[in-house]
Amino acid sequence: MRLPALLIGAAALLALACDGQAQREAPGARSDPPSRAVTPRGPLGADELANIDLFKRLSPSVVHITTLEVSRDFFSRSVQQVPRGTGTGFVWDTQGHVVTNFHVIQGADAARVTLADQSTHRATLVGAFPDRDLAVLKITLPREKLQPIPVGTSRDLQVGQRVYAIGNPFGLDQTLTTGIVSALNREIDSVNQRTIRGVIQTDAAINPGNSGGPLLDSAGRLIGVNTAIYSPSGASAGIGFAIPVDEVNRIVPRLIRDGRISRPALGVSAAPEQVHRALRLPEGVALLQVTPRGPAEKAGLQPFARAADGSIIGGDVITAINDEPVRSLDDMLTLLEKHQPGDTVTLSVWRNGRTRKQAAVLSGD
Repeated sequence: MRLPALLIGAAALLALACDGQAQREAPGARSDPPSRAVTPRGPLGADELANIDLFKRLSPSVVHITTLEVSRDFFSRSVQQVPRGTGTGFVWDTQGHVVTNFHVIQGADAARVTLADQSTHRATLVGAFPDRDLAVLKITLPREKLQPIPVGTSRDLQVGQRVYAIGNPFGLDQTLTTGIVSALNREIDSVNQRTIRGVIQTDAAINPGNSGGPLLDSAGRLIGVNTAIYSPSGASAGIGFAIPVDEVNRIVPRLIRDGRISRPALGVSAAPEQVHRALRLPEGVALLQVTPRGPAEKAGLQPFARAADGSIIGGDVITAINDEPVRSLDDMLTLLEKHQPGDTVTLSVWRNGRTRKQAAVLSGD
């Protein structure tokens, strides 16, 4: 009966070996150190609670926009849509209109809108106004699925008041940044080099991908549309710009209704700057041409002209519209955009050293 004896002996030796190993390891055995006791935090601060509440309430109104372009395979000739870029937008109304920057969708063949619930929907372009870097898209959804953003005002903003930006910087969706209004009445150039006036400057972090997103006040109201940053590196340097909401609220309803901005017109062509300098004319818009039977001609305005002997026949210079100064053609276009075709405006007109007031009925462009 040697086999059981051998097995018992082997088991005993193994037990002794394990016991010896345990005894050798016991003095130097390592275990996880105990965790530090957690200090109770206490309630969140009032400002933190306000930030959290604002984000929870407003983030469902903010969307992620992905633009697409058509790509054709060189060998198979198959056509497909591929991502082109991303940006931010926000729900304007329960009809599915979404507002964003024009430069976000510029040059794209199509766009998709992703809501806060991560559902993605095909978008169609309703209208755009590059002069103010604004565009309106539309998605088809039941009204109860859409949460329009509350609209505030920008005319009563003050430097120093707190602002919030929600957007998709670098494609990271639903990001909240905070800051203050750091300056007002800035000027920036639109994509077609028209001057956008009354722009809000903020130090809230705005980065690529934030474009088209909302700038909010502490009440959670829309006060601007984030559109640009000033940064040598291309990332946030503490100076961002937003189109004021009063301008947005003037333009967007017209884009929804007409698909475009029908600019009120006077029916004039402006003389170049060198003419102003050569003739030592006052600041304003010197008339080079007047459209026959247009508003300016009906109001009695005359362009500068050259006589048969080569001398200059004095014409009119528009120096103000409704007593608001006109220093350049861009000024005049900006002031006219505040009106609708058919409105009557009062022009201040200079000719040969004398200024007169003249009423004119605007036409459509």
